[in-house]
Amino acid sequence: MSDYDYDLFVIGAGSGGVRAARVSAAHGAKVAIAEEYRVGGTCVIRGCVPKKLLIYGAHFAEDLKDAKRFGWNVPDTYDFDWKVLRDNVMEEVDRINGAYTNTLTNHDVEIIAERAEVTGPHNVKLAGGREITAKTILIATGARPSVPDCPGAELGITSNEAFHLDAVPKRILIAGAGYIANEFAGIFHQLGAHVTLINRSDVILRGYDESIRDRLLQISMMKGIEFRFHAEFQGIEQLDDGCLKVSMSGHEPITVDCVMFATGREPNTEGLGLANAGVELDAKGAVVVDDDNRSTCDSIYAVGDVTNRVQLTPVAIREGQAFADSVFGGKPTRVDYENIPAAVFSHPPMAGVGMTESEAKNKLGSCKVYTSDFRPMKNVLAGRNERALYKMVCDSDTGKVLGLHMIGPDAPEILQAAAIAVKAGLTKDAFDQTVALHPSMAEELVLMR
Repeated sequence: MSDYDYDLFVIGAGSGGVRAARVSAAHGAKVAIAEEYRVGGTCVIRGCVPKKLLIYGAHFAEDLKDAKRFGWNVPDTYDFDWKVLRDNVMEEVDRINGAYTNTLTNHDVEIIAERAEVTGPHNVKLAGGREITAKTILIATGARPSVPDCPGAELGITSNEAFHLDAVPKRILIAGAGYIANEFAGIFHQLGAHVTLINRSDVILRGYDESIRDRLLQISMMKGIEFRFHAEFQGIEQLDDGCLKVSMSGHEPITVDCVMFATGREPNTEGLGLANAGVELDAKGAVVVDDDNRSTCDSIYAVGDVTNRVQLTPVAIREGQAFADSVFGGKPTRVDYENIPAAVFSHPPMAGVGMTESEAKNKLGSCKVYTSDFRPMKNVLAGRNERALYKMVCDSDTGKVLGLHMIGPDAPEILQAAAIAVKAGLTKDAFDQTVALHPSMAEELVLMR
């Protein structure tokens, strides 16, 4: 009989924590998982899933306009009901929340709907006062949106609250230039808001290929999204009519109906009591872990956004799987962080995998770059001037594909399959030898020159 209440106690029921708990239980461990809010975490409850559904909804604004060119008798004016979309999205969130919960209970994982705090290497205390012991503790508490420290910050919202607005604001200012900022800029613009995006530098989507992000900037500005660069956020003031006056460096103040902060995310370690077990945190508050997800306390591990390595749901899931297989499955496993595909569900979306052109040049000194800059057939007939751009970065000597980057309709769907080729180390010649699937946008991958 074990000396502990549980073999594994997981704090946080997001993607990483749920995978770790389920697989560990399948390996025979006695597992409990504590979650203070809802099972599913950021991705399911207030992130990837509801955001993607809003993006689908927003796309109909352009699709309805384009439909006329394809023979559909669409009225010049039509109504959009935000509450219908919002409530249907939340209904789907509820369904997936229930599915995640059933997955855990079906694998005999005990779900504890309370906040948990670490009190020692093998000790956890619940908000209700119950004290628990566990041989192994896994921290999977994720991250939360950052909010700037400035006057009136409480008047703004984050992506968490964006899903629950009573109405689409007529004018919205979004602070930030990363994927969350650009995705919500596209959503709110398509749904009828005037969007102003401000950033303290003049670079959007840092880390993505420069050609691709520049194309998104051009298209976004063409659509009517306003950008203010070199604008440091200074404060928000509520006016007598309820509007918000936003002050920033380098620019005149702007009056809007809503301010949304999309200025990064912070690991959720505050108040977890990790210092009680000697768990080291980095300068950003993330749990410091080794290649096996183990913290500086031998009995405590961490996976997902709380470690601030790669903040992507599929990565958290793989880390949770690797943890469970290594610790409870007798199969030591480590996550390979090379060539992780990523996407920005902007309008239009962009996606990439592997090295950007600048990264390849900095690392190798030189590289060969192949591109395809084209207007998709649908855009041509619709009279839409948006151009897609595909880019392949290759080793100058071997022809090995080092990176693929693209912007255009369905770019993430196309890149997922192409990412397999990059991960497998295929060459440009392998793409050239592949017969094109015509007519498709994806065929441009094998026609680049």
